[in-house]
Amino acid sequence: MDKDNSLTRWLRIDAFQSRTLICLKAGKPAPDHLHTMTVHNADIAALFNRMADLLEIEAANPFRIRAYRRAASTIEDLPENVAQMMAEGRSLSDLPGIGEDLAGKIAEFVETGHLKSLEEVEARTPSALAALTAIPGLGPKRVHVLHQSLGITTLEQLAKAAREHRVRELPRFSAAIETKILDEIAKHRTAEKRFKISTAEDFARGLVDYLRSALGITQTLVAGSFRRRKETVGDLDVLATCADGPAAIEHFVAYDEVETVLSKGPTRSTVLLKAGIQVDLRVVAEESYGAALHYFTGSKAHNIAVRKRIQDKGWKLNEYGIFDGEKRIGGRTEEEVFRAADLPYIEPELREDRGEIEAALAGKLPRLVWLQDIKGDLHTHTRASDGKSELAEMAAAAQALGYEYLAVSDHSRHATVAHGLDPKRLAAQLDEIDKLNDGYDGFRLLKSCEVDILADGKLDLPDSILKRLDFTVCAVHYQFNLGIEEQTQRILRAMDNRYFNILAHPTGRLLGERPGYAVDMDRIISAARERGCFLEVNAHPTRLDLDDVHCRQAKQIGVKLAISTDAHSTMGLRAMRYGVDQARRGWIEADDVLNTRSWGELKKLLSRRGL
Repeated sequence: MDKDNSLTRWLRIDAFQSRTLICLKAGKPAPDHLHTMTVHNADIAALFNRMADLLEIEAANPFRIRAYRRAASTIEDLPENVAQMMAEGRSLSDLPGIGEDLAGKIAEFVETGHLKSLEEVEARTPSALAALTAIPGLGPKRVHVLHQSLGITTLEQLAKAAREHRVRELPRFSAAIETKILDEIAKHRTAEKRFKISTAEDFARGLVDYLRSALGITQTLVAGSFRRRKETVGDLDVLATCADGPAAIEHFVAYDEVETVLSKGPTRSTVLLKAGIQVDLRVVAEESYGAALHYFTGSKAHNIAVRKRIQDKGWKLNEYGIFDGEKRIGGRTEEEVFRAADLPYIEPELREDRGEIEAALAGKLPRLVWLQDIKGDLHTHTRASDGKSELAEMAAAAQALGYEYLAVSDHSRHATVAHGLDPKRLAAQLDEIDKLNDGYDGFRLLKSCEVDILADGKLDLPDSILKRLDFTVCAVHYQFNLGIEEQTQRILRAMDNRYFNILAHPTGRLLGERPGYAVDMDRIISAARERGCFLEVNAHPTRLDLDDVHCRQAKQIGVKLAISTDAHSTMGLRAMRYGVDQARRGWIEADDVLNTRSWGELKKLLSRRGL
């Protein structure tokens, strides 16, 4: 099992965020110089319940399983915080169900953020098998029966077995339970499941191409949060125009990727794709298309604000159009909707009711950055560290995209897992860049490095090598569990170095995998302005870091951003559009972005050598 997806890791990140690590052993007081991290009792109880579940799936010793459950219950019901008790030197082994062994495990988690024994059990338990316990009615014992009797390890295998009526024949199961399992699987697949924008885009592209292949469908567009380019998407709202609504619906439900038709009417249908994402198709009349597109694009708060302005004129706005009484007076295009509200066209990415209406009325809507404004990529990797493509291959791919420059920013030496470059290897790479640049016309490779910010705030490479770079991309890659003040000070100290230029993926989050580390972004953004540093919008769809809110905050105080892909292959360079989408949601204009400039202009902005 991938430990990055384990409950242990999730709890470690969640519990340690915004707190300071303590170094404790069961029954021993903490050293005076350390401060207590408030690990919640519920966190430790969840760890022990998780251990019990996994052991039960394995059909382990029932006494051992009960011991973990009893300990979890004791800790969860305890009126005092366990970590605080340890900090005060009080013994946990005196608590009901907590012997020396479990007290030691609690200390291990509080001290390190890990529970080795749990990680060992997780490593030998298929993650998909453990995930089956999330289905209501499927406890660990039933999951064990499914695995042992039918070899089931995934949700898909379970659904197939249930549809074939093989589950009802097993001990602990029945026909009623089998039916309930199928119902719960359908709910599980749609409930609160979100997809990265890039993943949703893949689903949407294939579906839209399929719909457009049908005779009679004249317009097709995906609306909703997908069109507003939110970083994750829960479902897809698709609009189409067609004179024959029922025919369009029949074509839709016949799509090869449809697993389940959840509803079907003459102009609307909802399906669940095999990939697990729900899709709603609405077939609308040509004269209603603009009103429907505005309505289903959202956001709800934005729509309410626009509708109120139209209602104030005595008109009505809904997904069918703009009406004066019973007479339709507009709605064929979105522009008609905005004109009826006495507003200029507002780009979908801005439609969150975060001031766009007021800005439109004042004539101050931003002229948002476009993908074609980007002149180069300022954060990429090659095979020299953990990339998959050679330096020359990355350069060729960048030129094919029409870029004027590409920064090579392989990892520094501390990133041993990523085969980071020590000063000697980096110096050799810089020499290679010089040789390649001699052969380019109208294109330039930029000398950079993704330099680790060490725990004490120092940069991972000496100034003697940093000064040879065109600029640095600096990042936190480890010790995410520092408290908010310590983590913030760590980055601020790094920004004091005159060779610090761009803070990469500033919060360290991975969408759907881990939250960011605890850091005071208000102070980081302010410090960037004061010290002449810049922040990255990491375009990798798993990162999209900065988020849109911090993008706008940076813009408001004049901090410029680098939209970069963090590409580890030539294909990775194509992720730039996701970073541009994120920046647009943050009201970012071309002038707010470093890499909309030529290298000559950019070089002046990046120079901090006189500090």
